[in-house]
Amino acid sequence: MIHWIHSLVWGPALLGLLLFAGLFFTFRSRAFQFRGIGLWWKSTAGSLFSGTNDRDRKETGAVTDSRGSIKENSVNKFQSACTALAATIGTGNIVGVASALTAGGPGAIFWMWVSAALGMMTAYGETSLGILYRYRDPSGRWICGPMVYLERGLKSPALSLAYGTLCLLASLGMGSMVQSNSAAQTIHYLTGLPPVLCAAVITGPVVFVAWGGTRRVTGVAQSLVPLSAGIYLLFSVAVLVKCRSEVPAAFREIFQCALLPQSALGGIGGYGISRSFRYGIARGVFSNEAGLGSLAGLHGATEDTTPEEQGMWAMFEVFLDTMVICTMTALVILCVTGGSRGLAESPYDGAVLTAWCFEAALGEAGQYLVSVSMVVFAFATMIAWYYLGKQTLGCLLEWIKRKTGISGKACARAEDIYLILFGYAVFLGCVSSLRAVWELSDIWNGLMAFPNILALLILYRRISYPDRKRPGHQACPLRGRSPR
Repeated sequence: MIHWIHSLVWGPALLGLLLFAGLFFTFRSRAFQFRGIGLWWKSTAGSLFSGTNDRDRKETGAVTDSRGSIKENSVNKFQSACTALAATIGTGNIVGVASALTAGGPGAIFWMWVSAALGMMTAYGETSLGILYRYRDPSGRWICGPMVYLERGLKSPALSLAYGTLCLLASLGMGSMVQSNSAAQTIHYLTGLPPVLCAAVITGPVVFVAWGGTRRVTGVAQSLVPLSAGIYLLFSVAVLVKCRSEVPAAFREIFQCALLPQSALGGIGGYGISRSFRYGIARGVFSNEAGLGSLAGLHGATEDTTPEEQGMWAMFEVFLDTMVICTMTALVILCVTGGSRGLAESPYDGAVLTAWCFEAALGEAGQYLVSVSMVVFAFATMIAWYYLGKQTLGCLLEWIKRKTGISGKACARAEDIYLILFGYAVFLGCVSSLRAVWELSDIWNGLMAFPNILALLILYRRISYPDRKRPGHQACPLRGRSPR
């Protein structure tokens, strides 16, 4: 039954909807992801290299209150981007790419590029709306994410509550149990530790970071994500330099095989599924999350920003996740295996295939690299999903508070309970077999896309682009309340 529902949710209707949304916003923006590449690069990663964003990198970036104290829930632009990257750069960058290659051949990578290129504009749209409609609660914390624009923009409290419920379920499934299960299996394979000890090794640090609140989560993401992604890319480049004679053939085969039907299905079938493992493609999928709404929640608490700026950061994150990291993984696999013929003869799939390729090129160090990368990526994904779940819970509690008048202490207790449940889910994921949980989590993720895409398509006129602003458009939303 669960498998049938999973196939129904992640069937042609959802995949077509995600691609349609990407095409629609590409047309609306006049292909801003291509013609505006200089602008969005300069406004995001380029600002880090140029030094214009040094203050955000070096400071906590927090907003201070009237007494000069740093507000607990404030997030600067660089921290917000790193937290969002922690959610998107996950085990799917290793498992998903290998699964797409074995399912659809080298041509799947071309269709992965196409779907990600379109997804950049979907990510821009949802993140832009998230900033536009956010508002502060009485304590000064941002209430943000798809729940807010579903309620205040689309005027649909029912869809808002449905989305929030699905997002919380996904955070306890895909964001915690599935990720911790992957990390625990990797640690067990690497060290031979029993599952309970693996669970302790993983659960302890995750709960410690989550217990520290927003500042600790975003601070760890700010330190961990650039380093871990950089190391993985560095070793990937080392493999490609060693196999440089095979790189042109790998690109040639990607384009030559791109129009084969199974390649299109393999590449597009992995588009947009959040840090998940789609069972139909060896439980592996790509992780850029464009269209699911999670990027809107992850960027929503960023201080001193505009919808356009955060939209461009979301575009960069999809670009880095798929166009750079996933592509590097794909090239490593294709160059080491020798292309489609080697893939067909290989007995491996998923993370094992990727690990074998790095080991074949770099020796035992390559195997350890992939294993450690899996654990670090999974850890980063877990803390980012806790942050997203906490943001979503804040929206739900704010709605309940307006309707019932519950106290702030009750809301605080609800957040404490959520932390306990999240920690338990992480532990349970380490020691359990999660075949059903993987599919249930994927179902919850997929269902999140339907109300989110509906809101994007109805509210499309509220989305503006940096070089195409409407007369009278207000680039920076009013602080403390959302547009109505």
